[in-house]
Amino acid sequence: MFNISDIDIGGFKDIYPFESRYLKLNYAQNGSSGELNYHYIDEGESDGAPVVMLHGNPTWSFYYRNLISALKGSHRAVAVDHIGCGLSDKPQKYNYTLENHINNFEYFIESKGLKNLSLVVHDWGGAIGMGYAVRHPENIKKIIVMNTAAFRSDFIPFRINICKIPLFGDIAVRGFNAFAKAAVYMATANPAGLSEKVKSGYLAPYNNYHNRIATLRFVEDIPMGPSHPSYKTLLDIENKLTLLKNKPMLVIWGAQDFCFTLEFMKKWKRFFPAADFRSISNAGHYVLEDAPELIIPWVKKFLGD
Repeated sequence: MFNISDIDIGGFKDIYPFESRYLKLNYAQNGSSGELNYHYIDEGESDGAPVVMLHGNPTWSFYYRNLISALKGSHRAVAVDHIGCGLSDKPQKYNYTLENHINNFEYFIESKGLKNLSLVVHDWGGAIGMGYAVRHPENIKKIIVMNTAAFRSDFIPFRINICKIPLFGDIAVRGFNAFAKAAVYMATANPAGLSEKVKSGYLAPYNNYHNRIATLRFVEDIPMGPSHPSYKTLLDIENKLTLLKNKPMLVIWGAQDFCFTLEFMKKWKRFFPAADFRSISNAGHYVLEDAPELIIPWVKKFLGD
């Protein structure tokens, strides 16, 4: 199914120096069944206040490496890799739906006994994390939102929408790795771009056709209308966001994001008018890459460090 030896992390281990851990997930779908390895990072004191980070597509827990390092001295810093992503298993006969990603994360939280946790969400991590949060608002202490959505939208960039086209998407995303390769250039607003080491870190888990399955499935799972299988799941999350209205929330936005534009931030304001909103004019979708020197102190102060 997946062999960690297929992925070389040696070239960037110095900037992602964490112990890999795995939780076993059972599944039975589409005529295939077995156990899946759900990869996660768990750094810091086990009795520290848990801060749980959820990535998007086409990233993985590597996106949070600097924040993990900054928090592990005072908190329990946890970051997961969704099934199909990062160093988690990448089954080929699997329903890569929003509902299943939420269920996996819910099982993870319950299995690890994480209580009174703070969530950090980015990209698809927003819908997945908030999907968990509206199911268990009593277990959420604080929420940090970065360039994401957990509600419906009728906007999708052409460069992403074209990847939803059958056959073309498979060839471009899985065959040529076009989605992940483009992201390391287009998702940052830094004129100098990401370093070669950081680029290699983002691309390492998606090094062949087999390992790029979730990259495509996430794109296909964007629900643009009521007929889409994940539309009802997203609508249910949107309708229940009010359950979280009294949770302290910090919203950090890269203003140059071509996908999650400032219009998305405005919508978060309508749902959570009391939240603390910070827009960074010279940052893009990978906002944590573009402005860590601003974001990490903000996050630490918000969490009470």
